[in-house]
Amino acid sequence: MPVSDSGSRVAAPAAMASLGGVRFAVIALTAFVTVVDLFAAQAILPALRASYDTTPAMMSAAVNSCTIGMAIGGFATALLSHRIERRMGIVVALLLLAIPTLLLGQLPSLGIFSLLRVAQGLCMAVAFTLMLAYLGEVTTGAATAAAFAAYITGNVGSNLVGRLLAAGVADDFGLGAVFQVFAALNIAGALLVYLTVRRTRPPAGMRMPGPFDWVAHLRNRRLLADFGIGFCILFAFIGTFTFVNFVLVRAPLSLGMMQVGFAYFVFLPAILTTPLAGQLVRRLGTRRATWTGLATALIGLPLLLLPSLPAVLAGMVLVAVGTFLAQAIATGFVGRAAMGDRGSASGIYLASYFGGGLVGSLVLGQVFEQAGWAACVAGIGISLVIAALLAFGLRTVMMEPAR
Repeated sequence: MPVSDSGSRVAAPAAMASLGGVRFAVIALTAFVTVVDLFAAQAILPALRASYDTTPAMMSAAVNSCTIGMAIGGFATALLSHRIERRMGIVVALLLLAIPTLLLGQLPSLGIFSLLRVAQGLCMAVAFTLMLAYLGEVTTGAATAAAFAAYITGNVGSNLVGRLLAAGVADDFGLGAVFQVFAALNIAGALLVYLTVRRTRPPAGMRMPGPFDWVAHLRNRRLLADFGIGFCILFAFIGTFTFVNFVLVRAPLSLGMMQVGFAYFVFLPAILTTPLAGQLVRRLGTRRATWTGLATALIGLPLLLLPSLPAVLAGMVLVAVGTFLAQAIATGFVGRAAMGDRGSASGIYLASYFGGGLVGSLVLGQVFEQAGWAACVAGIGISLVIAALLAFGLRTVMMEPAR
């Protein structure tokens, strides 16, 4: 899923031009290799479940346990980022990421599989958070907006290409080969960062967040609402794009592994619409823009229940577009609503966001098994409605138009 510290400024065409096409592509590719491991395994969930001879809920919990590492890693990196040199931190994190990824290719026991996914999440979170910090520190003005737009685009693209690649490799070469290919991508990402990111230190005067910073964030009602929205968004996203895989492979849809991979072209529209989040905020304000994204996702949910592939795919498109859009808006709001240290506020947000993914996997996994897909979709809808109610707390800040 995409994250930006400047969601209110993302993706103006002039900003894109100011960064340059090559640099935009490099940043997007960096984002892609940083988080491509996060959701790619969801495309091979049915095959993994069969290989481990376990339930959909147990397998989805193992695959999505990387969100535990993402939550912990994002939180810890926000605390310690003032001491970490950006380029080397990202390079080391991506190189270390290749180790658990390669070990997953051995298809260890389900418990070890889960622990390796947690380790992946830790490494991805470090690289992810440090890259966001780097982009905010080395760019200014329109170039900053374009840099975050590029990073968002790469994040959304990883959801599409990662799933497609995982399904294709598994179909042709087996499950073990999937993780070997992604380990190679991790190493290639480390090389890309080493060659394209210049060595830099955190800004002078940056201090380690203290307890008063955390207390201030947790007393900030706008931030608390935003943290809750982030939790609900990934809860819904994980619930949709984890368990819909089992719906796609069973009757009446009965798709094969490669066909499931192609189904994830549903993320393509989101690649085009997510960078428009900033323009939407400027026109509607944060609350109405967030409601627009959440409403789009809610409209797609009934389509997921129909026994028709075009309808299910259309529903997946709407959920993807809506949740990615709402996520970009919610993440950008953190930097504008935080009254103190923004790094620690972002860390709390990321912990809430990925915590929602973990809870969504566990809770909706049980709902899916015990009550079926319709009940799971209902749970997803409840999460989106709660997020919409929380959006009432996103009061106007800074230069946002009054609504």
